[in-house]
Amino acid sequence: MGDTNGQVIAGGNGYGNRLDQLYSPIDVLIDKETDSLIICDQGNQRVVQWSRRSGTTQGEILIDNIWCWGLAMDDQRYLYISDIVKHEVKRYQIGDKNGTIVAGGNGGGADLNQLSAPTYIFVDQQQTVYVSDQNNHRVMKWNKGAKEGIVVAGGQGQGNALTQLSLPQGLFVDTLGTIYVADGYNGRVMRWPKGAKQGTVIVGGNGQGEGANQFKFPVGLSFDRHGNLYVVDHSNHRVQRFSIE
Repeated sequence: MGDTNGQVIAGGNGYGNRLDQLYSPIDVLIDKETDSLIICDQGNQRVVQWSRRSGTTQGEILIDNIWCWGLAMDDQRYLYISDIVKHEVKRYQIGDKNGTIVAGGNGGGADLNQLSAPTYIFVDQQQTVYVSDQNNHRVMKWNKGAKEGIVVAGGQGQGNALTQLSLPQGLFVDTLGTIYVADGYNGRVMRWPKGAKQGTVIVGGNGQGEGANQFKFPVGLSFDRHGNLYVVDHSNHRVQRFSIE
């Protein structure tokens, strides 16, 4: 805390498709078992793994030919990846390049068994998959083994009412099933209690802007163990921290 300069831990050699390069990385997670980063290297249509050990100079390709956007890992170290072109989420064992569809996979569309350009994902301890279904302006919940999903936030068309979302992005679901979602185009973060028909704005929602209470297209969100909320404020080129009641 308090650092004013960051440290490069992956990439940093210009954009490109060499193993020591990244091109528009859009999501990352830490695999604690191997002490490595798993990165959605979207511009290169691949998912790569970079060791965090000192001296690492390049990554290793885990999966290629995938228009990845969101990544998640469950307690059994299965890797989940959303594909915005195939409109699906797949689950992979590390080292497996084929994977199994766990959400969508029925072409792009708005039916309950479909997704449309899914972005970020969250997986809980029951291997339930939550998906920001971007172009349908909703968050979907796919129980393990389900053939279709359940709308758990939005799904009332694009808009800024409390029942609506507009290009939803980053997701977090707590142990009570409460959903926190970065509502991208609306410039706000919403909280939807389990089973609720509408959400509440917890930060933002004050129009697009550069103020401390504003965003320009928030994308990523996460919480620390003290309950602080961190939001990646994409078009303001910053990360903001909020204390949430």
